[in-house]
Amino acid sequence: MIEAPRLLVIGSNGEGKSNLLEAVELLGSLRSHRSSSDRDLIQQGQPTALVRGLCGGGAGGRGDAGAGASQADGLELELRRQGGRQARRNGKLLDRQLDLVGPLRCVGFSALDLELVRGEPALRRQWLDRVVLQLEPVYAELLSRYGRLLRQRAQLLRRGLGGAHLDDLLDAFDQQMALIGTRLHRRRRRALLRLEPLAAAWQQHLSGGNEQLLLQYQPGTVLEGEEAEAPWREALAWQLRQQRDSELRLGQCGVGPHRDEIQLQLGGQPARRYGSAGQQRSLVLALKLAELELVRQLWGEPPLLLLDDVLAELDPTRQQLLLEAVGQGEGYQCLVSATHLGSFSDDWSKTSQVIRVHRGLISA
Repeated sequence: MIEAPRLLVIGSNGEGKSNLLEAVELLGSLRSHRSSSDRDLIQQGQPTALVRGLCGGGAGGRGDAGAGASQADGLELELRRQGGRQARRNGKLLDRQLDLVGPLRCVGFSALDLELVRGEPALRRQWLDRVVLQLEPVYAELLSRYGRLLRQRAQLLRRGLGGAHLDDLLDAFDQQMALIGTRLHRRRRRALLRLEPLAAAWQQHLSGGNEQLLLQYQPGTVLEGEEAEAPWREALAWQLRQQRDSELRLGQCGVGPHRDEIQLQLGGQPARRYGSAGQQRSLVLALKLAELELVRQLWGEPPLLLLDDVLAELDPTRQQLLLEAVGQGEGYQCLVSATHLGSFSDDWSKTSQVIRVHRGLISA
């Protein structure tokens, strides 16, 4: 049980610190930043993995609205190699995993996130998807449905049925993909519009007022005019039909949210190509702090912040800026992993609960 607003998880590399923070992330968001496959999260030779947590109504957790908001929630997620997942809340088996989301909202920041700026577009899409999930948990179902449609469409193309029968099947897929794809586009765009002013303000702070950050949503569909579901859906359906010949040749879908890009600009230039290593690290810090602030604004309570070995990847100045920013946030509860206590100031060490991890075992 966490007894202080800050929990410092100390241990050498490979001892299990990241596994602990990843388990918290799974309970809070049903997703892992490290892997999209449950098989990778289950210990080798074991059929299942079980994650349990007790989340109170305050300091990092949010219960259901109403009289039970201050009650502690028992959360449980079982990952299985065969048969998918099972989720329980307060001992009750849930019909939908999605109903587990809510009591434990969290924002994770790991060394992998430092690739957000210079990595592939898929990394930025996954980051934005995690933000949207914090704002609208139902987004998980939209992502899942779109992913299934995309995979089924690829399988259909590989079968090479040909003729009118194939066209009829693809027409049916187009309608569904246009509907779900438009809803993904709209939610991603909305989230980025809300994030941008917060991230720009943090970038100004972290750079001493010297850097202007711009977040630009570049959809994988040509979408004109103001956001509206009907015309955007029609535009996506038309473009799917237009690219069908090339799709049949290449065996993949060339338009839609799976082709989205989020361009990060500093001073009007793409940060991926022109930003220094220090500028890129500051930009990622700004994005994560903006995410933290946005979730707090929406839900009225701060999310739990997970910092997984990121201090080792930052220079001393940025380490201090990050710790100061987190420390100034009233009510923030955070779990921070590191290899040694020397990364933290005396104030941080004295006002934090410290636990140590060795060979997967936790000790105070």
